[in-house]
Amino acid sequence: MYPAAFEYHAPATIAEALSLLGRYRDEAKLLAGGHSLIPMMKLRLAQPKHVIDLRKVPGLSGIREEGGTVVIGAMTTHWQIESSALLKQKLPILPETAAVIGDPQVRNMGTIGGSLAHADPAADYPATMIALGAELVCEGPRGRRTVGIDDWFRGLMTTALGEDEILVEVRLPLWPAGSGGAYMKFPHPASRFAVVGVAAMVTLDRDGRCTRAGVGVTGAGTRAVRARGVEAGLQGRALDAATIEAAAQRAAEGVDVQADLQGSVEYKSHLCRVFARRAITEAVRRARG
Repeated sequence: MYPAAFEYHAPATIAEALSLLGRYRDEAKLLAGGHSLIPMMKLRLAQPKHVIDLRKVPGLSGIREEGGTVVIGAMTTHWQIESSALLKQKLPILPETAAVIGDPQVRNMGTIGGSLAHADPAADYPATMIALGAELVCEGPRGRRTVGIDDWFRGLMTTALGEDEILVEVRLPLWPAGSGGAYMKFPHPASRFAVVGVAAMVTLDRDGRCTRAGVGVTGAGTRAVRARGVEAGLQGRALDAATIEAAAQRAAEGVDVQADLQGSVEYKSHLCRVFARRAITEAVRRARG
């Protein structure tokens, strides 16, 4: 199927892109990798009169370290994240997450910023962003502002990104020595989206007790959420199998689990618990070295 007619724009700067966005407002859509917008346009689920392509705007891609933070440009592709030597060394959970997104075509074209701005409830990045404690930098006519990941996902495909703003970069704090992380998901067999996905990060002290934990859940509800009950069940405790199991039992708390063709509320809640246990167990193993 063909999309409805639209006018194409290829700005050369962020300022030009913001000017176009401000001019056309709700008649415009931003194009990043295109793997979400273009299918929606072909199905006529989205019919923007103006498409603003960000792919020629310099400075929106790349991965670098700044002090204790890794900065990723919003137009950085999944493949660039998957193959990044810096991320494999500093934040290996992120390349691991990127590696299970879609297929090679999706990973070569899709971008981290496009994914996070689109906020598909079954996307993989959101759980990992929550577990890591990401910050997202938006630029608009009033300058730049930073949004914490816990304030980013507002609802079904709804984020804190303003209608006149562009997501320009993602900032990820580096975790201390003794940390480990893992992302585990139950994938849809066709789309590879997460029916349920859980990301876990833990830091262990010399006695093996958890001093810090981050756990994010995606896929089960209308938006990704932080599993605060699971985090509380891990922090301050020695993470043996029984403790991990007890904490994982709280993985569906705070998730607005939705029944659909992939499973009932009960089944998806069960998957939350199962994959929380698996992700935490692997994160602990890696933290122990």
